[in-house]
Amino acid sequence: MRRRGFLTGAVAGLLARPLHMLAASHPGRPHVVDALGEIHIGYPMPLIDEILASGTTAVHVTLGNPALHGADAFDDLLKELSALEHHIDRHRDRFLKATRVADLDQARSQGRLGLVFGTQNATPLLDRLDRLELLYSLGLRCVQLTYNSRNLLGDGCMERTDAGLSKFGLEVVERMNALGMLVDLSHCGPATTDDGIAHSRRPVFISHSGCKAVFSHPRGKTDAQIKALADRGGVIGIYQINPFLGPRERNTLDDYLDHIAHAVRVGGVDHVGIGSDREHRTIPDTDEERKKLEDELAGLGPRTKVEWPFFLTELNHPRRMETVRAGLERRGYKAGDVEKILGGNLRRLFEDVIG
Repeated sequence: MRRRGFLTGAVAGLLARPLHMLAASHPGRPHVVDALGEIHIGYPMPLIDEILASGTTAVHVTLGNPALHGADAFDDLLKELSALEHHIDRHRDRFLKATRVADLDQARSQGRLGLVFGTQNATPLLDRLDRLELLYSLGLRCVQLTYNSRNLLGDGCMERTDAGLSKFGLEVVERMNALGMLVDLSHCGPATTDDGIAHSRRPVFISHSGCKAVFSHPRGKTDAQIKALADRGGVIGIYQINPFLGPRERNTLDDYLDHIAHAVRVGGVDHVGIGSDREHRTIPDTDEERKKLEDELAGLGPRTKVEWPFFLTELNHPRRMETVRAGLERRGYKAGDVEKILGGNLRRLFEDVIG
């Protein structure tokens, strides 16, 4: 083909692609992964385009209400899974269901958002170990062992007691290791977290948590836990929940970056990531939105107080990964280390465990 003809064809091919793919697609761009975030099926496509334009390449999303127990937990998970599968199918130009690392690479190179399916509680298993095979066949690649309260595997971080993994919990970890599923310890109680790290034969995942040494909150992890996780090849994602990061009514981006910096000092830069635990839209600072949060938290179990706002002002927008990148660069992190924290470490963990 003559050069003029080649260039004309190439330009025509580019113009035929959606604008969001022109902005986001680049085979060599870095992985930018949210270790636990909310991508709702009600998000309009221009919002998804903003998320993609920020450089975000993948998000680990939760299926099912983690506060449910019994048959309701499994039914709710299947209901949400079906709805999300249908949503992805209707918007294949923007989403890709990621069940292996090659899918994350494909989503990145094509300017699509890779979605990794997981659940924030093991209650959908009931007492049936074989349910893990079913969840795996449906595309789930991550199971958080407990939510805030106790289940058949162990205690959550808000329980009165602090038991470690039960016999069934140990069996679940062993089966997840064999299947190639990520063991998530984010909401687990201290002893259950310790047991999960110690008994897993594969690197484990704390998808969304913080550093107790920076701010002592039940959802945070100790230095010993972060170090043990790192020593075994795991990754901790640092959450962006305002009341979990510091004592003030409105904490700042610097408070958030302090948690990242501490985790890096304790566990090493190869074992820290971003796990926002929040929506990727701009949340209005209004009474109406506060009421929505109250209703949301009421559905996740008893709670006496809503700590508003849940979001950090500087990160309350769909392009927040750009803000985090700029903050890390301002603090003097090397370019390669910034890429690790924003997604490279998570891709490596996924490759080690999921394959």
